[in-house]
Amino acid sequence: MNKSDKIKQKLARMLVSAPKLSLALALILCAFLSAFVPKLAIDASTQTLLLENDKDLELWRDITKRYKIPNTLVIAYTPNSDLLSESSISTLAALSKDLAQIKGVKSVFSMLDAPLLLSSGLKFSDLLGTIPTLKDSNASKEAIKAEFLSSPFYKNSLVSSDFKTTALLLTLEPNPGYNEFIASITALENTLKNAQNNATAKTLLKEQRAAFKAYRDELRIAEHEQITQIRQVIAKYNQNSQSRIPHQASSSQLFLGGINMIADDMIAFVRSDLATYGLATLLLCSLCLFVYYLQLRYVFLAIFICLVCVGVASGLFGLLGFEITVISSNYIALQLIITLSVVIHLINSYREFFRKKSSFSQKAIVYLALKERMSPCFFAIFTTIIGFISLVFSDIRPIISLGLMMSASITLSLIFSFWLFGSIMSLLSKKSVNTAFERYFSPTSLCAKIALNPRARKVVFAISALGLCVGLWGISKLSVENSFIGYFKENTDIYKGMELIDNKLGGTVPLDIIISFKKDKKEPRNSSLDDEFADEFASSDAAQYWFNERRMSVLKSVNEYLKNKEFIGSVSSLADLLEVGKELNEGRELDALALALIYSSLSGEGRELILTPFVSIENDELHFSVRTLDSDPRLKRAEFLRTLQNELNELVGENAQVKISGAMKLYTNMLDSLFSSQINSLGFVLLAFFATFWLIFASLRLAIIAICINILPLICVLGAMGLAGLSLDIMSITIGSISLGIGVDSAIHYIYRYKRELAHFKDSKKAIIASHASIGYALYYTSFAVFIGFGVMISSNFWPTIYFGALTDLVMFFMLASSLILLPSLLLSQSAYPANEQNKAKTINAV
Repeated sequence: MNKSDKIKQKLARMLVSAPKLSLALALILCAFLSAFVPKLAIDASTQTLLLENDKDLELWRDITKRYKIPNTLVIAYTPNSDLLSESSISTLAALSKDLAQIKGVKSVFSMLDAPLLLSSGLKFSDLLGTIPTLKDSNASKEAIKAEFLSSPFYKNSLVSSDFKTTALLLTLEPNPGYNEFIASITALENTLKNAQNNATAKTLLKEQRAAFKAYRDELRIAEHEQITQIRQVIAKYNQNSQSRIPHQASSSQLFLGGINMIADDMIAFVRSDLATYGLATLLLCSLCLFVYYLQLRYVFLAIFICLVCVGVASGLFGLLGFEITVISSNYIALQLIITLSVVIHLINSYREFFRKKSSFSQKAIVYLALKERMSPCFFAIFTTIIGFISLVFSDIRPIISLGLMMSASITLSLIFSFWLFGSIMSLLSKKSVNTAFERYFSPTSLCAKIALNPRARKVVFAISALGLCVGLWGISKLSVENSFIGYFKENTDIYKGMELIDNKLGGTVPLDIIISFKKDKKEPRNSSLDDEFADEFASSDAAQYWFNERRMSVLKSVNEYLKNKEFIGSVSSLADLLEVGKELNEGRELDALALALIYSSLSGEGRELILTPFVSIENDELHFSVRTLDSDPRLKRAEFLRTLQNELNELVGENAQVKISGAMKLYTNMLDSLFSSQINSLGFVLLAFFATFWLIFASLRLAIIAICINILPLICVLGAMGLAGLSLDIMSITIGSISLGIGVDSAIHYIYRYKRELAHFKDSKKAIIASHASIGYALYYTSFAVFIGFGVMISSNFWPTIYFGALTDLVMFFMLASSLILLPSLLLSQSAYPANEQNKAKTINAV
């Protein structure tokens, strides 16, 4: 007896010799860790969709700070009457008043607050005075409507092109503490990169992260309350509108959009998914277990073990400070699936030994089941851990977190499944097993017949070869193009609000374009100073120097290019002031002198409103705030950004530098990283699996077979994705590693059993028949549990989760068929397992 057999015997004997003590210790440990479950937090912020080391993230934060880009929410308002009607205006006024009273809302800007420059008959000199708004303008409705539809400040931004929808912009109170924490933590992380042994920096970083988490949690509670109050106000006005005109279908509608709203809804989605996935998986699997075994003891046993494992893992994550994200929200369902698989193998092994060793005592049968399943279950979980741990090669924090969490949780599942199964079953009395399901429903025998038939095997090989070729062709067509709006179901508030804003109000996903001018040693000063303004302008030397013809030429050309660029909705820049100023200046364009005069004469508040968001004299920059049409199906983000960068570089020439940042850029960087992370993770998984199989089976042929029968289904499904036009996203990118990690369990269990039966019968065909009649049942029992676990994910509001569940189910179905049909076919083929090697096979003890 080798050393590993002695270890297995000792462990199995420990679990059954003192079951009461063993069970008590397990429950005490479970109770201790479960106490930390309430500390398990949810992080569904947009920060979780960013790359860990994205250089553009730092640029975006600098731009946000420099140009004082506020955090805003947008309410799209579509009344049932004209936007300028008395009822619409009164509703806007009342709505704005109610929203402004909500804590955390700094200001509300609507059509009522928009300065009416063109329709009020103002002149250029009036720009520095009081400008009328819709509240006090004497202009006609026709003139006001014309201004809203033509002014670069308002068209396709504040109002839609059909003048049926308008936007209310809610500027939220800033949270400088958030950015200060980020900057402090980033600085400490950089310090540790340069000096890893800096104990002081490590302590400070740990303290800062803890303080930041506490601050962020308080902030999210306040933001949730704020969003709730805003939605209550919106709901009140929607209800009032519908109650006034119940017979009309076109009643007023209000939809909310914005980053804070999305983050708040995502947290609600994650909480809902956690409960839905776990409960649905438990209920459906309980039903299946009862159908399989027709005995409640196995149902209660399996569910109890699953609940304990989830409680222990969740408590550990709460203790260690892990946070649940949109991607890791399915960890409960995944852990339930894997735990249930282990328990099913133990139950099936116990039932098999019960039938064969019916005279043995209960503890002896449990002992044999534990000992027999210990090695294959250990290696099955080990390979599953390899699949999940490969996710750490990603640069996306939630994917890394999912890999670490699942690696820890399934390790706990393996330990507690054996621990609890051995303890509880040893305390239960012997009871005859019911094998009615196996007798009357036996798909494994059909699979065995296919594998044993030489002609059928040729068909299996031909279909497999065809699937491989088609799959590889389809993989070549895979892309990572995804619309952020398209992540959500059409019936969600996120989708409704973002689609309306995207199509009617100038786009949703922001993009920031910075034009940095290079220093010119011979920078010409403005020579067009008018004596009339010389005294006023004398104190504005910096502005006089900066607003020159060269910069204004670049401003106009870039603005014109952006406004005509496909997939770009609204464009806000200093050029808007030039365009309006031209109208007010009797058709004459504002020159550099006029702009410098405006800059120097405006008050601090006026300057922050008109100029600060678009120009930085100190940094010699122009800022263009752009929103892209995220819902356009023709938009190819990476290609669009590359083209935009190249064409802008060509447009501004050598005297300026173009920088592109913003949410769209960061999101595209994340999408681009998906391909590289897919290659890295799959490459690691395949190499690790091959080495593990070679070690487990001590056979190069079996290692190659095991890899092939698992990689083929994945290639077929990924190829089907490419041919169907489905893109890789933040969820589907994990399909390869996760499905391989779970799917190889079947191959490991089958090959282990096959080698055991081969040693007994000395005949491959008899070994195949015996393997299908024993381990084959456990394989399709566990696979069906996997189908259920991933199938419940289609109830999510998040399309990537839905596709992830459906596609993983498809992969797992093909992997089951591959294990029960292709694997035995390869084992029976002369090229895979020659007859002379069969004759040399030595007797192998029960694992």
